[in-house]
Amino acid sequence: MSRIGKKPISLPAGVEVKVDGNIVTIQGPKGSLAQTLPEGISVIQEDNQALVERANDNKQQRSFHGLSRALIANMVEGVTNGFEKKLELVGVGYRAQMQGKKLVINIGFSHPVEIDAPEGIEFEVPAPTKITIKGIDKQLVGNTAAHIRAIRKPEPYKGKGIKYEDEYIRRKAGKAGAAGI
Repeated sequence: MSRIGKKPISLPAGVEVKVDGNIVTIQGPKGSLAQTLPEGISVIQEDNQALVERANDNKQQRSFHGLSRALIANMVEGVTNGFEKKLELVGVGYRAQMQGKKLVINIGFSHPVEIDAPEGIEFEVPAPTKITIKGIDKQLVGNTAAHIRAIRKPEPYKGKGIKYEDEYIRRKAGKAGAAGI
């Protein structure tokens, strides 16, 4: 039995779970999210808890059991608290700013990079070298952060680029130089 799959998901006050066939919709104070579950996986709501159950014990059902429970738990977390990723810009002249709903990043290219916020994502720039990405969908927040980071990944020699706030950049030694000549 899946250790994660058999754990009940606690539902905070104000969170509603609706099951329509194999589509689970979770509605909360910050919005609503929907997820299509694989065949054979079902969600049962009891009091302030939701249980994820599987139809049988074949390998595919067992693998989807824990996955489905984790996805639903992330949806509950998203509609109650939301998710956020923080990015840092490291480098001389690297900065970010908001222009309306667009995020504009000057990152050493000959032109500024403009990024439109996807539906359900909100950008914040608390400082010129910091970007905060907020939303209720964990996967969309992570993908948006990864997309922004991919514009200029941190390089290992000087550490310049866009990195996650808690990311450690392993530094390499540069050229030793021609000291013996």
